[in-house]
Amino acid sequence: MLKRFGSPAAMALPGGILTLIVLMVVPIPAVLLDVFFVLNIALSVAILMAAMNAEKPLDFSSFPSVLLFATLLRLALNVASTRIVLVNGHEGGAAAGHVIEAFGAFLIGGNFAVGLFVFLILMIINMVVVTKGAGRVSEVSARFTLDALPGKQMAIDADLAAGLLTADEAKARRREVATEADFYGSMDGSSKFVKGDAIAALLILGVNIIAGFCLGMLSHGLTAAQAAEFYITLAIGDALVAQVPSLLLSIAAATIVTRVSDSRDLTGQIGGQFSNPAIWLPVAIILGAIGMIPAMPQTVFLPAAGLAGWLWWSLKQRAARPAPVMAEEAPPVDPGRITLDEVSDHTLVTVEMGYGLVHLVDERRGSPLVARITGVRKQLSQAFGFIVPQFRVRDSLELPPNTYRVLLGGVPIAIADMRPDKVLAIDAGEASADHSLRGEVTVDPSFGCPAIWIDPGQRDLAIAEGFLTVDASTVIATHLNQVLGDRPSALLGPDEVKTILEGVKERAAGLVETIYPQPLSLGALTRLFHALLDDGISIAHPLPILSALSQALQQTTDHDRLVDLLRADLGGMIVGRICGPQERLPVVTLEAGLEQMIVSGMHDPATGQPVIEPDLARGIGERVSQIIAQRGPGAPPIALIVQPRARRPLASLLRLRAPNCLVLSIAELPPSQPIEVISVIGGETPPSTHEEQPTLEGIAA
Repeated sequence: MLKRFGSPAAMALPGGILTLIVLMVVPIPAVLLDVFFVLNIALSVAILMAAMNAEKPLDFSSFPSVLLFATLLRLALNVASTRIVLVNGHEGGAAAGHVIEAFGAFLIGGNFAVGLFVFLILMIINMVVVTKGAGRVSEVSARFTLDALPGKQMAIDADLAAGLLTADEAKARRREVATEADFYGSMDGSSKFVKGDAIAALLILGVNIIAGFCLGMLSHGLTAAQAAEFYITLAIGDALVAQVPSLLLSIAAATIVTRVSDSRDLTGQIGGQFSNPAIWLPVAIILGAIGMIPAMPQTVFLPAAGLAGWLWWSLKQRAARPAPVMAEEAPPVDPGRITLDEVSDHTLVTVEMGYGLVHLVDERRGSPLVARITGVRKQLSQAFGFIVPQFRVRDSLELPPNTYRVLLGGVPIAIADMRPDKVLAIDAGEASADHSLRGEVTVDPSFGCPAIWIDPGQRDLAIAEGFLTVDASTVIATHLNQVLGDRPSALLGPDEVKTILEGVKERAAGLVETIYPQPLSLGALTRLFHALLDDGISIAHPLPILSALSQALQQTTDHDRLVDLLRADLGGMIVGRICGPQERLPVVTLEAGLEQMIVSGMHDPATGQPVIEPDLARGIGERVSQIIAQRGPGAPPIALIVQPRARRPLASLLRLRAPNCLVLSIAELPPSQPIEVISVIGGETPPSTHEEQPTLEGIAA
């Protein structure tokens, strides 16, 4: 502590205050008074420049204290100058120093009446306009800042509790808020310094005039005219010397309290906002119109209009020029530093390509593959009902030149070879057997159809022969769409689920509150949506799904039970994917004994679900596949209707062996849906032309 107060910097302020006291009490020579007057003017200009260059008011937080000391300095100089004027005023203009003489003689032309009026005008400007306005702004700013203080403190505490701020950052924010409140509170009181200083200057001027006039005639034998010429001129000069720095400080105070936080200083802020070309064109037009009036001084208005027009043209040309691109200097690379981006890939879906396929994503060639992949992502998002995460396309030196592969979470799920400069002609079953196409025989990577890589010049011939022709970018995009379309749940994460909930919350906030975050967490909701997507249920319409979930949660929170209840409520949506409401749904059922064998047979001890014996599973799968094959490729899909307990194992079985067969429990079939039983697995097959529509009770029996 002693070391701190013993340093030169720490002693500067007490020494300055002591100097002010000395100026008020001890007589000083006129030369030293001139020096202090010059320092006072320099200090006032420096304070004004600091106020104008501050980016925000808190950058000059010491202004209230600086204003106090500057006011004390000016009052001390007034006392010292008053002493010299009254003691030595009878000797002439230079008796009180050359600064007062210059202000009293040169600035007012030696006419003390003019100087008196100039001083009064400066007083009015300072007190009525600048000081009063700055005081009002300071008062309002202090009131609003103090009123907002509790809210700002609560916001900092909330950000700290949410993990958005560290403890050190919260401490710095609290310190800034407290400093802001102290600053505006101090500025509210500091404005009274300027007002009091102006009143003191007026009183000191009156004392100097009256006392000097009396002393000149009584003590020094001067005539009334001589006393007025000497003392009143010096008194007015002294008042003007003090009033100019006072006006500068008033302007500085008004500048500080009217500042708005900005990344630029006041000059840059005002200049940037006046650099809009639209400002100066009306100015030029109006000045030109006024200058065309015969009674107006055209030699003044017309050049001013021309200057405003030149400003408009220059600013318009500058705004039209492209902004210069500043090359940022790259930070020095630390060879020993390893970042997380170098060792991990945060992209869920990645398309890796050999160097022979890189030109498909070249921007100079139009990036045909990028546009195709963007279309695939949009199509998948519309089909699934959530925004699919962005895909990443990159080259890989590990792959052959014309090979690409698709990675999902870093695991390859598809790989194929391409001929980027050729066209793939696909035989979708309509191509003529004796076609004349010549090329490299291959297989379509998306659907396994026979295909031929042909030259682009043979495309018209291939179309005429009944082939479907696609370019390399379309082949990759179609393959990507096919492999990802079978894995919707792998693309859905907690972030996507949260986005869905936020979208529904804007329209049905109460519905979301009955589900999330209680009784279901974000992870439980994600798992539930995964189960729906795996069952082929789109979540593109989340409102009925969440409404059904809200009702189901009144009965249970068990995952499997919730899925069954949801499917029962969404039965119309599930059936509607393959059959219209007035159309007959082709139905396959199991013979009652066979179904009972599955339900009462072996069970998985972990999940409690029935387990189908391998031979029985193979037989059911082959029979369903045979039924689908007999119906032909153009027939509508069929549905297997079973008991609720048998749906899950049979759905898992047919998902691999007969993916086109929809497995439904009796509870999921809408009561009003017409059906047509086309086969009973394990029993007799009823005729397909049966006139009487079966009922749900008949199937259950």
